[in-house]
Amino acid sequence: MKFDLYKEVALTRDFPEERLRAGDVATLVDFVSHPSGGEDGCVLEVFNAVGKSIAVVTAPISAIEALNSDEILTVRPLAPTA
Repeated sequence: MKFDLYKEVALTRDFPEERLRAGDVATLVDFVSHPSGGEDGCVLEVFNAVGKSIAVVTAPISAIEALNSDEILTVRPLAPTA
């Protein structure tokens, strides 16, 4: 699937180091090539419910999916770090 820059996508896996979970919404801000020919990646920026940037993560393309019209956004507290 082709993704457009600056569009919102959903995470398909957890990123515990950033306290992010599958299903969280992020904005796609860049594409990155894998340095040794593996799966290409992307840079994602994640915002909290009031629009403050809370994380920038690099993820493989397989870790994102497009949002669909039959989905609804929800809010959850950001899990505390251990």
